Amino acid sequence: MNRDILKQIIIDQKEMYLNNLLISRDYDLEENVNYCFVGIRRTGKSYMMYQQIHNLMNDGISSSQIIYVNFEDERLLEIGVDDLNTILEIGIEFSGSKGKPYLFLDEIQNVDGWEKFVRRVADMKYRINITGSNSKMLSKEIASTLGGRFMIVNVFPYSFKEYLSANHIENIMVDQIGTKKRADIVSQYEQYMTYGAFPELVDIKNKRPFLNNIYQTVYLQDIITRNKITNDFAVRLILKKIAESVTKALSFNRLTNIVKSAGISIGKQTVINYVGHMLDSYLIFSLQNYASKKTSPKYYFMDTGLLGLMLLDCKTAQLENLVAVELIRRYGFENVYFFENNIEVDFYVPSENLAIQVSMQVLGDVDTLERETRAFVKLNQFIPDTKCLLITNSEETTLKCDDIEIDMIPAWKWLLD
Repeated sequence: MNRDILKQIIIDQKEMYLNNLLISRDYDLEENVNYCFVGIRRTGKSYMMYQQIHNLMNDGISSSQIIYVNFEDERLLEIGVDDLNTILEIGIEFSGSKGKPYLFLDEIQNVDGWEKFVRRVADMKYRINITGSNSKMLSKEIASTLGGRFMIVNVFPYSFKEYLSANHIENIMVDQIGTKKRADIVSQYEQYMTYGAFPELVDIKNKRPFLNNIYQTVYLQDIITRNKITNDFAVRLILKKIAESVTKALSFNRLTNIVKSAGISIGKQTVINYVGHMLDSYLIFSLQNYASKKTSPKYYFMDTGLLGLMLLDCKTAQLENLVAVELIRRYGFENVYFFENNIEVDFYVPSENLAIQVSMQVLGDVDTLERETRAFVKLNQFIPDTKCLLITNSEETTLKCDDIEIDMIPAWKWLLD
């Protein structure tokens, strides 16, 4: 690629981090560490880089030493791995006698063969940070290539605390909230659950079309186009069924039969591949059954707003999905499960010995109350002394069932815990 064009793109893209208003995210980042930020599109990975760049400049690093390249730029469609070294050379040229350049490479997965370049640059003791919207960046082969030189950070849509801060509600002490502030927080919680928490969404009034734009970008670019899928109707059917089944385990056999019933000839392995592409794009994620790893997983969407696009009456599903996202944010993808073995418990976190049930409303509904509490009692027969938490939309109390104490808490308050 032409060196002068690359130079101009780097100069043009400076405005992306110099002129953006930053809202600090709740991620504890260290200095002198190379980071790989991964997550669904528009979740704020670029802003994590902008935040680091501003911190460097506040520490006295010259802007001429900062080399930021966003590979989503249409002028970089034909860029190849050899051009990455040209970017490094331009960075060295711009830095001059001030020192080594600091490299920030956004959506680097768009460049085939990027892994060996970033490892070589890291080995040369350059500070380099990368982002990507594909979970294959975390594959064993790439992890081996990077050789422990990068710290992986999963970037999620806003937490509820971040969402409130972006909406100018801060300094929240849950036990000391006045009536008006409580009403404001609950109102924001309703918006948070309904439309999700993509950072850019905060300042947009007509949120649904913007959400649909994010969905279409992920669907078309990261699933259909990237994987050269021609049977996009089958993919839409699978996504629709996953959305309808958010609260239940879902097998590949079931998904295959659903697509076939629509008159589409498709094999089980193709369905498995399609779901894998959805997982790779971070549109959805899966949780395994703690009681048996061989059973079918549950699937959730990375943002409750995206789930809301797929369904009409979806408050119950969105509430459970909201809890799922918050749990993986707190404990990591590998530490959160559901539990199913003659009993069904929505979530189980073994490191905390914590069991969680989710229900919109429990008090006043005898059958629901019995179902949710009995699940905890049965689980304690398998795993004694389990901490039991019942998350609702608005109800709060403490229950006792067969000497087991169950804390019931509204989701908005739990999210602020």
